[in-house]
Amino acid sequence: MKEVLRIENLKQHFISGKRLFSKGYTIKAVDGVSFTLDEGKTLGLVGESGCGKSTLGRTILKLFEPTAGKIYFEGKDITTLSSKEMRPLRKDMQIVFQDPMESLNQRHTIGMILEEPYIIHDIGTSSERKQWALELLDKVGLPRESINRYPHEFSGGQRQRIGIARAIALKPKLLICDESVSALDVSVQAQIINLLLVLQKEMNLAIIFISHDLSVVKKMSDDVAVMYFGKVVEFGDALKVYNQPEHDYTKSLLSAIPITHPRQRI
Repeated sequence: MKEVLRIENLKQHFISGKRLFSKGYTIKAVDGVSFTLDEGKTLGLVGESGCGKSTLGRTILKLFEPTAGKIYFEGKDITTLSSKEMRPLRKDMQIVFQDPMESLNQRHTIGMILEEPYIIHDIGTSSERKQWALELLDKVGLPRESINRYPHEFSGGQRQRIGIARAIALKPKLLICDESVSALDVSVQAQIINLLLVLQKEMNLAIIFISHDLSVVKKMSDDVAVMYFGKVVEFGDALKVYNQPEHDYTKSLLSAIPITHPRQRI
């Protein structure tokens, strides 16, 4: 199986409280994280708010420049690549954000939003881009007439489908889902997770699924990494982590999952 991503001792530190006569203090948002991810597999990255999981996702995509460590994408060291050097790789590494109302341009129609990745990378003619946008709507289960509407005319779940459609437009190899179902109702969450699983199978996507909710991560992931204060404190096969957690923090997260049926307490 082909390795898509490998990170080695990755660190992302920020300086806070810096003033004229003060050097400030260091926030170790990501502090020495290592793992590999193969094509067609999902890594669930879980932890409470502020543990560094979203920062890790953005650092992997080099939206933040890493403080230290290495990032390898398809065997190539991309750690020190400039923005210009990263540009051709952007189409292979995409992200779906938590709030599509913030990540989608409210002044653009859905057609304009879905055509934008092709325009940025100078792919296809105008008529081809319009056709591809329609096909993307088919893929994520939205009617084709959506193409002339605006983001505010859709529900939260539908907007997230649009965000996913935009992310997969250029057929990426790595998709990072950053709390991409946490703002949705439980029933809608299940629909979006099923959509991601279908797309993953069709496209052989490697996915990093970031969430604070272990029960949601369980449905998506092959492996799970549990983050605590910038570090991965437990990593392994999803079923093993859920059924035989080793770290106290993982155990506390699992104990916080609501019980859906009284018999599960026995």
